[in-house]
Amino acid sequence: QQHQPATADGTMTDNIQYVCLTIYLFALVSLFTYGMNCYLLMIFYRLKRPKALKQHAAIKRNYYRNFSVTDWPRVTIQLPIFNERYVVERLIQSVCQFDYPRELLEIQILDDSTDDTAGIARAVAGQMIDRGFDIQYIHRDNRIGFKAGALKEGLETAKGELVGIFDADFVPFPNFLKETIPYFTDPDIGMLQTRWGHINSDYSLLTRAQSMGIDGHFGVEQASRAWSGFFMNFNGTAGIWRKTTIEDAGGWQADTLTEDLDLSYRAQLKGWKLRFVTDVVCPAEVPVTINAFKSQQHRWAKGSIQTAKKNLGQLFIKSDVSLLVKVQAFLHLTHYMVHPMMLLVVLTSIPMLYSQWFHGTIAFPTMVFTLFCLATCGPSTMYLFSQKILYKDWKSRIKFLPFLMCLGTGIAVNNTKAVLEAFFNIKSGFVRTPKYGIKKQGDTWHSKRYSIPLNAISILEFFLGVYSLAGLVMFLFFSKYLVSPFLLIYTSGFFYVFFLSVKHGYGKTQS
Repeated sequence: QQHQPATADGTMTDNIQYVCLTIYLFALVSLFTYGMNCYLLMIFYRLKRPKALKQHAAIKRNYYRNFSVTDWPRVTIQLPIFNERYVVERLIQSVCQFDYPRELLEIQILDDSTDDTAGIARAVAGQMIDRGFDIQYIHRDNRIGFKAGALKEGLETAKGELVGIFDADFVPFPNFLKETIPYFTDPDIGMLQTRWGHINSDYSLLTRAQSMGIDGHFGVEQASRAWSGFFMNFNGTAGIWRKTTIEDAGGWQADTLTEDLDLSYRAQLKGWKLRFVTDVVCPAEVPVTINAFKSQQHRWAKGSIQTAKKNLGQLFIKSDVSLLVKVQAFLHLTHYMVHPMMLLVVLTSIPMLYSQWFHGTIAFPTMVFTLFCLATCGPSTMYLFSQKILYKDWKSRIKFLPFLMCLGTGIAVNNTKAVLEAFFNIKSGFVRTPKYGIKKQGDTWHSKRYSIPLNAISILEFFLGVYSLAGLVMFLFFSKYLVSPFLLIYTSGFFYVFFLSVKHGYGKTQS
Protein backbone atom coordinates (compact mmCIF):
# COMPACT_ATOMS: atom_id res chain seq x y z
CA GLN A 1 0.00 0.00 0.00
CA GLN A 2 1.32 3.42 -0.95
CA HIS A 3 2.20 5.92 1.75
CA GLN A 4 0.16 9.10 1.77
CA PRO A 5 0.41 12.26 3.89
CA ALA A 6 -2.00 11.91 6.76
CA THR A 7 -3.11 15.50 6.32
CA ALA A 8 -3.50 15.46 2.55
CA ASP A 9 -7.19 16.34 2.77
CA GLY A 10 -7.12 18.73 5.69
CA THR A 11 -4.06 20.92 6.24
CA MET A 12 -4.30 23.04 3.11
CA THR A 13 -7.38 25.02 2.29
CA ASP A 14 -8.94 24.59 -1.12
CA ASN A 15 -7.88 28.09 -2.14
CA ILE A 16 -4.23 27.50 -1.32
CA GLN A 17 -4.32 24.17 -3.10
CA TYR A 18 -5.76 25.77 -6.22
CA VAL A 19 -3.15 28.55 -6.14
CA CYS A 20 -0.35 26.00 -5.85
CA LEU A 21 -1.88 23.90 -8.59
CA THR A 22 -2.19 26.91 -10.89
CA ILE A 23 1.42 27.96 -10.35
CA TYR A 24 2.70 24.41 -10.67
CA LEU A 25 0.84 23.66 -13.89
CA PHE A 26 1.61 27.07 -15.41
CA ALA A 27 5.33 26.56 -14.84
CA LEU A 28 5.19 22.97 -16.03
CA VAL A 29 3.26 23.80 -19.20
CA SER A 30 5.68 26.67 -19.90
CA LEU A 31 8.64 24.30 -19.65
CA PHE A 32 6.75 21.85 -21.84
CA THR A 33 6.23 24.56 -24.49
CA TYR A 34 9.89 25.55 -24.65
CA GLY A 35 10.92 21.88 -24.61
CA MET A 36 8.58 20.93 -27.44
CA ASN A 37 9.91 23.81 -29.51
CA CYS A 38 13.30 22.11 -29.47
CA TYR A 39 11.73 19.18 -31.31
CA LEU A 40 10.16 21.58 -33.79
CA LEU A 41 13.49 23.26 -34.49
CA MET A 42 15.10 19.86 -35.06
CA ILE A 43 12.34 18.95 -37.53
CA PHE A 44 12.83 22.20 -39.44
CA TYR A 45 16.58 21.57 -39.41
CA ARG A 46 16.20 18.16 -41.01
CA LEU A 47 13.75 19.45 -43.61
CA LYS A 48 15.73 22.55 -44.60
CA ARG A 49 19.32 21.30 -44.34
CA PRO A 50 19.77 19.66 -47.79
CA LYS A 51 18.56 22.70 -49.71
CA ALA A 52 20.49 25.11 -47.49
CA LEU A 53 23.80 23.29 -47.92
CA LYS A 54 23.37 23.29 -51.70
CA GLN A 55 22.62 27.00 -51.68
CA HIS A 56 25.64 27.76 -49.51
CA ALA A 57 27.95 25.81 -51.80
CA ALA A 58 26.53 27.57 -54.85
CA ILE A 59 26.98 31.02 -53.28
CA LYS A 60 30.70 30.55 -52.73
CA ARG A 61 31.24 28.79 -56.06
CA ASN A 62 29.49 31.51 -58.04
CA TYR A 63 31.19 34.31 -56.17
CA TYR A 64 34.74 33.24 -56.90
CA ARG A 65 33.80 32.35 -60.44
CA ASN A 66 32.33 35.79 -61.20
CA PHE A 67 34.24 38.23 -58.98
CA SER A 68 37.94 38.99 -59.18
CA VAL A 69 40.04 40.29 -56.29
CA THR A 70 39.56 43.86 -57.50
CA ASP A 71 35.80 43.44 -56.91
CA TRP A 72 36.11 42.24 -53.33
CA PRO A 73 34.62 44.59 -50.71
CA ARG A 74 36.59 46.62 -48.22
CA VAL A 75 36.24 45.14 -44.73
CA THR A 76 36.69 46.67 -41.30
CA ILE A 77 37.41 44.29 -38.42
CA GLN A 78 36.43 45.63 -35.01
CA LEU A 79 38.02 44.18 -31.87
CA PRO A 80 36.23 45.50 -28.76
CA ILE A 81 38.33 44.74 -25.68
CA PHE A 82 38.35 45.56 -21.99
CA ASN A 83 41.12 44.32 -19.69
CA GLU A 84 42.15 41.31 -21.77
CA ARG A 85 45.86 41.06 -20.96
CA TYR A 86 45.99 37.27 -21.45
CA VAL A 87 44.40 37.05 -24.90
CA VAL A 88 44.63 40.42 -26.65
CA GLU A 89 47.91 39.65 -28.44
CA ARG A 90 46.53 36.32 -29.68
CA LEU A 91 43.41 38.07 -30.98
CA ILE A 92 45.24 40.79 -32.93
CA GLN A 93 47.72 38.36 -34.44
CA SER A 94 44.99 35.97 -35.59
CA VAL A 95 43.11 38.75 -37.38
CA CYS A 96 46.32 39.93 -39.02
CA GLN A 97 46.72 36.46 -40.50
CA PHE A 98 43.54 36.78 -42.57
CA ASP A 99 44.06 35.65 -46.15
CA TYR A 100 42.67 38.87 -47.59
CA PRO A 101 44.22 41.77 -49.53
CA ARG A 102 45.75 44.19 -47.02
CA GLU A 103 44.63 47.20 -49.00
CA LEU A 104 41.03 46.06 -48.47
CA LEU A 105 41.38 45.27 -44.76
CA GLU A 106 41.11 47.73 -41.89
CA ILE A 107 41.46 46.68 -38.24
CA GLN A 108 40.08 48.71 -35.36
CA ILE A 109 41.21 47.91 -31.82
CA LEU A 110 38.48 49.41 -29.63
CA ASP A 111 40.10 49.40 -26.22
CA ASP A 112 38.36 50.46 -23.02
CA SER A 113 40.99 48.83 -20.81
CA THR A 114 42.07 50.27 -17.48
CA ASP A 115 45.05 47.97 -16.89
CA ASP A 116 48.22 46.97 -18.77
CA THR A 117 46.10 45.52 -21.59
CA ALA A 118 46.26 48.94 -23.20
CA GLY A 119 50.05 48.85 -23.37
CA ILE A 120 50.09 45.30 -24.75
CA ALA A 121 47.49 46.10 -27.41
CA ARG A 122 49.20 49.32 -28.44
CA ALA A 123 52.56 47.56 -28.77
CA VAL A 124 51.16 44.70 -30.87
CA ALA A 125 49.26 47.18 -33.04
CA GLY A 126 52.50 49.10 -33.63
CA GLN A 127 54.26 45.93 -34.73
CA MET A 128 51.52 45.13 -37.20
CA ILE A 129 51.48 48.68 -38.56
CA ASP A 130 55.20 48.31 -39.25
CA ARG A 131 54.35 45.18 -41.24
CA GLY A 132 51.96 47.14 -43.44
CA PHE A 133 48.58 46.58 -41.80
CA ASP A 134 45.96 49.31 -41.61
CA ILE A 135 45.29 49.33 -37.87
CA GLN A 136 43.59 51.97 -35.74
CA TYR A 137 44.09 51.81 -31.99
CA ILE A 138 41.23 53.66 -30.28
CA HIS A 139 41.37 53.95 -26.51
CA ARG A 140 38.47 55.45 -24.57
CA ASP A 141 38.92 56.99 -21.14
CA ASN A 142 35.38 55.99 -20.19
CA ARG A 143 33.09 53.02 -20.79
CA ILE A 144 30.02 54.95 -21.87
CA GLY A 145 27.71 52.44 -23.50
CA PHE A 146 30.18 49.63 -22.72
CA LYS A 147 30.71 47.37 -25.76
CA ALA A 148 27.90 49.01 -27.73
CA GLY A 149 29.47 52.41 -27.11
CA ALA A 150 32.87 51.24 -28.31
CA LEU A 151 31.43 49.67 -31.47
CA LYS A 152 29.39 52.78 -32.17
CA GLU A 153 32.39 55.07 -31.86
CA GLY A 154 34.50 52.85 -34.08
CA LEU A 155 31.81 52.66 -36.72
CA GLU A 156 31.93 56.43 -37.18
CA THR A 157 35.37 56.19 -38.79
CA ALA A 158 35.17 52.67 -40.23
CA LYS A 159 36.14 52.61 -43.91
CA GLY A 160 34.77 49.16 -44.74
CA GLU A 161 31.38 48.48 -46.29
CA LEU A 162 31.39 45.25 -44.28
CA VAL A 163 32.20 45.16 -40.56
CA GLY A 164 33.44 42.01 -38.84
CA ILE A 165 33.43 41.79 -35.04
CA PHE A 166 35.47 39.52 -32.76
CA ASP A 167 35.55 39.37 -28.97
CA ALA A 168 38.88 38.87 -27.26
CA ASP A 169 38.44 35.14 -26.61
CA PHE A 170 38.08 34.25 -30.31
CA VAL A 171 40.77 33.02 -32.69
CA PRO A 172 39.37 33.14 -36.25
CA PHE A 173 40.99 31.08 -38.98
CA PRO A 174 42.88 32.83 -41.83
CA ASN A 175 40.20 31.95 -44.40
CA PHE A 176 37.39 33.55 -42.39
CA LEU A 177 36.72 36.44 -44.77
CA LYS A 178 37.05 34.40 -47.94
CA GLU A 179 34.44 32.00 -46.57
CA THR A 180 31.95 34.69 -45.55
CA ILE A 181 32.04 37.67 -47.91
CA PRO A 182 30.39 35.81 -50.83
CA TYR A 183 27.04 35.90 -49.00
CA PHE A 184 26.87 39.68 -49.25
CA THR A 185 26.35 39.63 -53.00
CA ASP A 186 22.68 39.50 -52.02
CA PRO A 187 21.89 43.16 -51.23
CA ASP A 188 19.20 42.12 -48.72
CA ILE A 189 21.67 40.29 -46.48
CA GLY A 190 22.53 42.50 -43.53
CA MET A 191 24.53 40.13 -41.33
CA LEU A 192 26.20 36.74 -41.45
CA GLN A 193 26.87 34.77 -38.26
CA THR A 194 29.35 31.89 -38.16
CA ARG A 195 29.43 28.92 -35.80
CA TRP A 196 31.38 29.10 -32.56
CA GLY A 197 34.01 26.44 -31.95
CA HIS A 198 35.88 25.62 -28.75
CA ILE A 199 39.59 25.96 -28.04
CA ASN A 200 39.46 24.37 -24.60
CA SER A 201 36.38 22.13 -24.49
CA ASP A 202 38.35 19.26 -22.95
CA TYR A 203 39.77 21.37 -20.11
CA SER A 204 37.22 20.21 -17.52
CA LEU A 205 33.75 18.76 -17.10
CA LEU A 206 32.47 22.31 -16.86
CA THR A 207 33.91 23.32 -20.24
CA ARG A 208 32.68 20.05 -21.75
CA ALA A 209 29.15 20.81 -20.61
CA GLN A 210 29.28 24.41 -21.86
CA SER A 211 30.64 23.32 -25.23
CA MET A 212 27.78 20.88 -25.70
CA GLY A 213 25.29 23.63 -24.86
CA ILE A 214 26.92 26.00 -27.37
CA ASP A 215 26.85 23.27 -30.00
CA GLY A 216 23.12 22.85 -29.48
CA HIS A 217 22.53 26.55 -30.07
CA PHE A 218 24.83 26.94 -33.08
CA GLY A 219 24.67 23.47 -34.53
CA VAL A 220 20.88 23.19 -34.54
CA GLU A 221 18.96 26.23 -33.30
CA GLN A 222 20.71 29.00 -35.24
CA ALA A 223 20.80 26.94 -38.42
CA SER A 224 17.15 25.96 -38.10
CA ARG A 225 16.02 29.54 -37.51
CA ALA A 226 18.08 30.92 -40.39
CA TRP A 227 17.07 28.25 -42.89
CA SER A 228 13.38 28.40 -41.93
CA GLY A 229 12.98 32.16 -42.28
CA PHE A 230 12.59 32.76 -38.53
CA PHE A 231 14.16 35.69 -36.71
CA MET A 232 17.70 34.88 -35.60
CA ASN A 233 20.45 36.91 -34.00
CA PHE A 234 24.04 38.03 -34.20
CA ASN A 235 25.83 36.50 -31.23
CA GLY A 236 28.07 39.47 -30.56
CA THR A 237 31.17 38.05 -32.21
CA ALA A 238 32.40 35.89 -35.10
CA GLY A 239 30.06 37.56 -37.55
CA ILE A 240 29.98 40.25 -40.23
CA TRP A 241 27.55 43.13 -40.66
CA ARG A 242 26.84 45.32 -43.63
CA LYS A 243 27.63 48.82 -42.37
CA THR A 244 24.51 50.31 -43.93
CA THR A 245 22.39 47.71 -42.13
CA ILE A 246 23.69 48.82 -38.74
CA GLU A 247 23.01 52.45 -39.59
CA ASP A 248 19.57 51.77 -41.05
CA ALA A 249 18.52 49.79 -37.97
CA GLY A 250 19.40 52.65 -35.64
CA GLY A 251 23.00 51.82 -34.81
CA TRP A 252 24.45 50.22 -31.71
CA GLN A 253 22.35 51.02 -28.64
CA ALA A 254 23.29 50.43 -25.01
CA ASP A 255 19.85 50.25 -23.37
CA THR A 256 20.07 46.46 -23.12
CA LEU A 257 22.89 44.16 -22.01
CA THR A 258 22.64 42.25 -25.29
CA GLU A 259 23.27 44.96 -27.86
CA ASP A 260 23.88 42.27 -30.47
CA LEU A 261 20.46 40.64 -30.01
CA ASP A 262 18.74 44.03 -29.93
CA LEU A 263 20.36 45.23 -33.16
CA SER A 264 19.55 41.91 -34.83
CA TYR A 265 15.83 42.28 -34.15
CA ARG A 266 15.74 45.95 -35.11
CA ALA A 267 17.46 45.11 -38.39
CA GLN A 268 15.04 42.28 -39.18
CA LEU A 269 12.08 44.49 -38.33
CA LYS A 270 13.49 46.88 -40.93
CA GLY A 271 13.36 44.10 -43.50
CA TRP A 272 17.01 43.04 -43.52
CA LYS A 273 17.86 39.33 -43.74
CA LEU A 274 20.30 37.74 -41.33
CA ARG A 275 22.04 34.53 -42.24
CA PHE A 276 23.96 31.77 -40.50
CA VAL A 277 26.65 29.57 -42.03
CA THR A 278 27.25 26.29 -40.24
CA ASP A 279 30.44 25.15 -41.97
CA VAL A 280 32.51 28.21 -41.05
CA VAL A 281 33.78 27.68 -37.51
CA CYS A 282 35.42 30.32 -35.34
CA PRO A 283 37.12 28.83 -32.25
CA ALA A 284 36.78 30.52 -28.88
CA GLU A 285 37.83 30.07 -25.28
CA VAL A 286 35.03 28.65 -23.10
CA PRO A 287 34.83 30.12 -19.55
CA VAL A 288 36.79 27.87 -17.21
CA THR A 289 35.23 28.98 -13.91
CA ILE A 290 31.61 28.63 -12.89
CA ASN A 291 31.45 32.19 -11.58
CA ALA A 292 32.58 33.54 -14.96
CA PHE A 293 29.97 31.36 -16.64
CA LYS A 294 27.27 32.60 -14.24
CA SER A 295 28.24 36.20 -14.97
CA GLN A 296 28.00 35.53 -18.71
CA GLN A 297 24.64 33.81 -18.32
CA HIS A 298 23.31 36.63 -16.15
CA ARG A 299 24.16 39.16 -18.85
CA TRP A 300 22.60 37.07 -21.61
CA ALA A 301 19.45 36.29 -19.60
CA LYS A 302 18.84 39.87 -18.52
CA GLY A 303 19.66 41.27 -21.95
CA SER A 304 17.33 38.83 -23.70
CA ILE A 305 14.35 39.86 -21.59
CA GLN A 306 15.27 43.53 -22.02
CA THR A 307 15.34 42.99 -25.77
CA ALA A 308 12.00 41.19 -25.64
CA LYS A 309 10.41 44.10 -23.77
CA LYS A 310 11.89 46.55 -26.27
CA ASN A 311 11.02 44.79 -29.54
CA LEU A 312 8.20 42.26 -29.17
CA GLY A 313 5.49 44.92 -29.19
CA GLN A 314 6.57 46.25 -32.57
CA LEU A 315 7.04 42.71 -33.88
CA PHE A 316 3.52 41.58 -32.99
CA ILE A 317 1.66 44.81 -33.71
CA LYS A 318 3.44 46.44 -36.66
CA SER A 319 5.29 43.62 -38.41
CA ASP A 320 3.59 41.76 -41.25
CA VAL A 321 5.52 38.50 -40.78
CA SER A 322 3.61 35.25 -40.29
CA LEU A 323 2.18 34.12 -36.96
CA LEU A 324 4.66 31.23 -36.83
CA VAL A 325 7.57 33.65 -37.20
CA LYS A 326 6.14 35.81 -34.41
CA VAL A 327 5.68 32.85 -32.09
CA GLN A 328 9.19 31.65 -32.78
CA ALA A 329 10.55 35.13 -32.09
CA PHE A 330 8.67 35.21 -28.77
CA LEU A 331 10.08 31.83 -27.74
CA HIS A 332 13.53 32.92 -28.89
CA LEU A 333 13.64 36.17 -26.93
CA THR A 334 11.99 34.78 -23.79
CA HIS A 335 13.88 31.50 -23.68
CA TYR A 336 15.51 32.37 -20.36
CA MET A 337 12.07 32.31 -18.76
CA VAL A 338 12.63 28.56 -18.40
CA HIS A 339 14.75 29.30 -15.33
CA PRO A 340 12.07 31.09 -13.26
CA MET A 341 9.69 28.33 -14.34
CA MET A 342 12.13 25.73 -13.02
CA LEU A 343 12.23 27.46 -9.65
CA LEU A 344 8.43 27.64 -9.49
CA VAL A 345 8.20 23.91 -10.17
CA VAL A 346 10.74 23.17 -7.44
CA LEU A 347 9.18 25.50 -4.88
CA THR A 348 5.64 24.21 -5.41
CA SER A 349 6.60 20.53 -5.58
CA ILE A 350 6.34 19.87 -1.83
CA PRO A 351 3.03 21.76 -1.40
CA MET A 352 1.63 19.85 -4.37
CA LEU A 353 2.55 16.60 -2.65
CA TYR A 354 0.08 17.54 0.09
CA SER A 355 -2.73 18.33 -2.32
CA GLN A 356 -5.56 16.05 -3.29
CA TRP A 357 -4.53 15.77 -6.95
CA PHE A 358 -1.45 13.69 -6.25
CA HIS A 359 -3.46 11.15 -4.29
CA GLY A 360 -6.90 10.99 -5.86
CA THR A 361 -6.06 9.06 -9.02
CA ILE A 362 -3.01 8.03 -11.03
CA ALA A 363 -4.04 10.36 -13.86
CA PHE A 364 -2.56 13.56 -12.41
CA PRO A 365 0.90 12.16 -11.54
CA THR A 366 1.00 10.49 -14.95
CA MET A 367 0.19 13.78 -16.70
CA VAL A 368 2.87 15.58 -14.67
CA PHE A 369 5.39 12.85 -15.50
CA THR A 370 4.59 13.12 -19.21
CA LEU A 371 4.97 16.91 -19.24
CA PHE A 372 8.22 16.64 -17.31
CA CYS A 373 9.60 14.07 -19.74
CA LEU A 374 8.76 16.06 -22.84
CA ALA A 375 10.03 19.33 -21.32
CA THR A 376 13.29 17.76 -20.16
CA CYS A 377 13.98 15.55 -23.15
CA GLY A 378 13.45 18.32 -25.73
CA PRO A 379 16.64 20.30 -24.98
CA SER A 380 18.59 17.13 -24.15
CA THR A 381 17.65 15.58 -27.47
CA MET A 382 18.68 18.74 -29.30
CA TYR A 383 22.08 18.73 -27.58
CA LEU A 384 22.64 15.08 -28.48
CA PHE A 385 21.47 15.74 -32.03
CA SER A 386 24.00 18.57 -32.34
CA GLN A 387 26.81 16.21 -31.32
CA LYS A 388 25.74 13.70 -33.94
CA ILE A 389 25.69 16.20 -36.79
CA LEU A 390 28.89 18.01 -35.80
CA TYR A 391 31.30 15.30 -34.63
CA LYS A 392 32.26 11.86 -35.87
CA ASP A 393 33.03 10.74 -32.31
CA TRP A 394 29.64 11.94 -31.05
CA LYS A 395 28.95 8.71 -29.17
CA SER A 396 31.90 9.33 -26.88
CA ARG A 397 30.50 12.76 -26.04
CA ILE A 398 27.13 11.55 -24.78
CA LYS A 399 28.54 10.91 -21.30
CA PHE A 400 28.85 14.65 -20.70
CA LEU A 401 25.12 15.30 -21.11
CA PRO A 402 24.30 14.75 -17.39
CA PHE A 403 26.75 17.50 -16.48
CA LEU A 404 25.08 19.85 -18.95
CA MET A 405 21.68 19.00 -17.45
CA CYS A 406 23.01 19.73 -13.95
CA LEU A 407 24.52 22.98 -15.18
CA GLY A 408 21.28 24.00 -16.89
CA THR A 409 19.16 23.44 -13.79
CA GLY A 410 21.72 24.65 -11.26
CA ILE A 411 22.09 27.99 -13.03
CA ALA A 412 18.37 28.68 -12.56
CA VAL A 413 18.80 30.86 -9.44
CA ASN A 414 21.40 33.05 -11.12
CA ASN A 415 19.34 33.48 -14.29
CA THR A 416 16.06 34.03 -12.45
CA LYS A 417 17.69 36.97 -10.70
CA ALA A 418 18.69 38.33 -14.12
CA VAL A 419 15.17 37.89 -15.52
CA LEU A 420 13.61 39.67 -12.53
CA GLU A 421 16.09 42.54 -12.85
CA ALA A 422 15.04 42.94 -16.48
CA PHE A 423 11.33 42.90 -15.69
CA PHE A 424 11.65 45.43 -12.87
CA ASN A 425 14.17 47.67 -14.70
CA ILE A 426 16.88 47.17 -12.10
CA LYS A 427 20.10 48.63 -13.46
CA SER A 428 23.37 46.71 -13.55
CA GLY A 429 26.65 47.20 -15.32
CA PHE A 430 28.09 45.30 -18.26
CA VAL A 431 30.30 42.66 -16.63
CA ARG A 432 32.46 41.06 -19.27
CA THR A 433 33.44 37.41 -19.07
CA PRO A 434 37.10 37.04 -17.98
CA LYS A 435 39.45 35.17 -20.31
CA TYR A 436 42.70 33.56 -19.25
CA GLY A 437 44.21 32.21 -22.45
CA ILE A 438 43.36 28.64 -21.47
CA LYS A 439 43.91 26.10 -24.26
CA LYS A 440 44.69 22.73 -22.65
CA GLN A 441 44.34 20.90 -19.36
CA GLY A 442 47.82 21.84 -18.19
CA ASP A 443 47.00 25.56 -18.35
CA THR A 444 45.80 27.25 -15.20
CA TRP A 445 43.71 30.28 -14.34
CA HIS A 446 44.66 30.35 -10.68
CA SER A 447 46.47 33.45 -9.42
CA LYS A 448 45.53 35.30 -12.60
CA ARG A 449 43.62 38.57 -12.62
CA TYR A 450 39.94 39.13 -13.39
CA SER A 451 38.54 36.30 -11.26
CA ILE A 452 34.92 36.74 -10.21
CA PRO A 453 34.36 36.09 -6.48
CA LEU A 454 31.66 34.07 -4.79
CA ASN A 455 28.40 35.94 -4.24
CA ALA A 456 25.20 35.57 -2.25
CA ILE A 457 23.43 33.72 -5.07
CA SER A 458 25.37 30.61 -4.08
CA ILE A 459 23.64 30.60 -0.69
CA LEU A 460 20.27 30.37 -2.42
CA GLU A 461 21.60 27.59 -4.65
CA PHE A 462 22.58 25.62 -1.55
CA PHE A 463 19.21 26.06 0.17
CA LEU A 464 17.33 25.16 -3.00
CA GLY A 465 19.49 22.06 -3.24
CA VAL A 466 18.46 21.15 0.32
CA TYR A 467 14.80 21.94 -0.47
CA SER A 468 14.88 19.82 -3.64
CA LEU A 469 16.51 16.98 -1.74
CA ALA A 470 13.82 17.16 0.94
CA GLY A 471 11.16 17.05 -1.77
CA LEU A 472 12.87 14.06 -3.38
CA VAL A 473 12.93 12.15 -0.10
CA MET A 474 9.28 12.96 0.59
CA PHE A 475 8.13 11.92 -2.88
CA LEU A 476 9.97 8.63 -2.49
CA PHE A 477 8.55 8.10 1.00
CA PHE A 478 5.01 8.63 -0.25
CA SER A 479 5.69 6.32 -3.22
CA LYS A 480 5.32 9.04 -5.84
CA TYR A 481 8.07 7.67 -8.04
CA LEU A 482 7.05 9.27 -11.33
CA VAL A 483 8.13 12.79 -10.36
CA SER A 484 11.14 11.78 -8.23
CA PRO A 485 13.71 11.55 -11.08
CA PHE A 486 13.15 15.18 -12.01
CA LEU A 487 13.63 16.33 -8.43
CA LEU A 488 16.87 14.35 -8.47
CA ILE A 489 18.00 16.39 -11.49
CA TYR A 490 17.18 19.66 -9.71
CA THR A 491 18.89 18.52 -6.51
CA SER A 492 22.03 17.48 -8.40
CA GLY A 493 22.04 20.71 -10.40
CA PHE A 494 21.78 23.10 -7.46
CA PHE A 495 24.44 21.26 -5.45
CA TYR A 496 26.72 20.95 -8.50
CA VAL A 497 26.67 24.68 -9.24
CA PHE A 498 26.97 25.56 -5.54
CA PHE A 499 29.96 23.25 -5.13
CA LEU A 500 31.75 24.68 -8.18
CA SER A 501 30.95 28.25 -7.09
CA VAL A 502 32.62 27.70 -3.74
CA LYS A 503 35.48 25.74 -5.25
CA HIS A 504 36.24 28.34 -7.89
CA GLY A 505 35.69 31.18 -5.46
CA TYR A 506 38.19 29.88 -2.94
CA GLY A 507 39.72 26.65 -4.26
CA LYS A 508 43.00 25.99 -6.03
CA THR A 509 42.23 23.02 -8.25
CA GLN A 510 40.45 22.40 -11.50
CA SER A 511 36.99 20.86 -11.66
